[in-house]
Amino acid sequence: MNTALQKKIYVIGHKNPDTDSIVSAIALADFHKKQGDDFYIAARAGKVNAQTEYILNRFGVSFPEFLPDLVPKVAYYMKPYRAVIGKDASLWEAVSKMEEMNLTVLPVVDEEGKYCSLLHYNAFARNILKLLNPKKMTAISTSIDLLVKTLNAQVLLKFNPEKVAKTTILVASASFESFKKMLDMHPPENVVVITGDREDVQEYCIEKGVRAIVISLGFVMTKELQDKAAKKKISVMVSPYNTSSSCMLILQSMPVVSLSDTVLATVRATDTVRRIKPVLAKSPNRLLPVVDDNNTVIGVISENDLLHEPNVEVVLVDHNEFSQAIEGVENYKIIEVVDHHRLGTWTTKSPIMFVNKPVGATSTIVANMFREKTIPISREIASILLSGILSDTLILQSATTTPTDIETAEYLSTIANLDIEELGKSIIQAAGNLSGRTAQDVIHQDLKEYSEDDIKFSISQIEVGSTDEIMSRKSEFLQELKKLQEGNDLFFSSLMATDTTRLTSVLFVAGKEAFLQQLEIPRVEDGIYKLKDIVSRKKQLVPLLTEQLARLA
Repeated sequence: MNTALQKKIYVIGHKNPDTDSIVSAIALADFHKKQGDDFYIAARAGKVNAQTEYILNRFGVSFPEFLPDLVPKVAYYMKPYRAVIGKDASLWEAVSKMEEMNLTVLPVVDEEGKYCSLLHYNAFARNILKLLNPKKMTAISTSIDLLVKTLNAQVLLKFNPEKVAKTTILVASASFESFKKMLDMHPPENVVVITGDREDVQEYCIEKGVRAIVISLGFVMTKELQDKAAKKKISVMVSPYNTSSSCMLILQSMPVVSLSDTVLATVRATDTVRRIKPVLAKSPNRLLPVVDDNNTVIGVISENDLLHEPNVEVVLVDHNEFSQAIEGVENYKIIEVVDHHRLGTWTTKSPIMFVNKPVGATSTIVANMFREKTIPISREIASILLSGILSDTLILQSATTTPTDIETAEYLSTIANLDIEELGKSIIQAAGNLSGRTAQDVIHQDLKEYSEDDIKFSISQIEVGSTDEIMSRKSEFLQELKKLQEGNDLFFSSLMATDTTRLTSVLFVAGKEAFLQQLEIPRVEDGIYKLKDIVSRKKQLVPLLTEQLARLA
């Protein structure tokens, strides 16, 4: 059994990820894998927007794994557990397997491998004590095959070997007359008799038509008696053990499912730790089996597992603030940050790799990490990194663009054999296509939340070839922004629509009246403002709005 946790390191961007966030995660995971670190997995915390979808499909790159949240789940703490046993196996076989593999529990499965029950020592002790009650004549369920296997017996005769039936075990230890009276008290077809080399007992059992005869200490039945037993279809086997040992082993020939815990709840890998804790606390052994959607056992989880570090670590790309991070990220060790935004106010428990550079895109940083380590960049990764740079810098025209972005873009375009201008226009067009898209979809495709002196607000951005279409739907967008602002208790919510041909923007704002009255930006009409020569949310709009918010303090 492999009890090692299957470690995962999720490389993930911010909520409502844009193209730079997605492609940086994919490329950084590839960067680490090419250095032999296979634990790294590219992930995303939100829906892939139209632009990113176009880019990934165009270059044949798989979408990152979607994580709705990182709230602690069973999957992050459980132990993989592949040791199982079939429900028709004997208790003897099951216990032997547990001892051999040093297990405290053993999941029991049906013919299709689906979970039935759990064998643990509490269940075993509780059920076996019922059978050992001297005040009750308890029958056990077993089959001839299970008897033979458990006793390691030599088969002389075998009939209906697979049939599991309620069986009374009688030991022929008394006088012959006393034994006959004891046997006559039971339906003989349900009786298994354990005897030695007593031919009188054997013959009487055959005459009565018992289910099976077990001869202890290796004694054999005469040919004459075997022939009589064959005619009556009575199974006969020879146990190598003495009578008391044979009797004890027969108790362990029962199917394991009859002595295991069929009431114990199962949990899923996707269940939250918070939900399963009360169930875990009530379970014997403080342990629960974990099954998948097909009810197949994939692991176990115990209270002790929850005391250990989860099997998940996190790398943040294109952001470094918890307000923008996936829900639940604070529960895990963040081992690396690669970003090009301002620094947030957060701390880590241990030193980490932190790469933060004043460039136009996180894709620029990741591309140069490959170059610094002299790791070859595949054509697919070069293509999406170039797309990330062009998307975040508006085809290298944004105020955030640096000489490093331009040089890196040229380097990647050579590897990918792509024309920068042609690629840039195609991805901007993919992002700005509003046809068939709701205002909610557009606003949430690239939405970021900010906090300044406990004032929370949101800024969404979309690049378009012309602002005509979005202006024609202005009421729809303002209404959706108002719903976002009120529903999330924000000071204001806004959408920056950037015209990539004129390098200017229009700002839609819904918010507190006190803020809107003091907003010193040229107003087109109620809720709509003109941002002349402003195309960068990070470098131009956020500082402008932050300055205006400071006046309200």
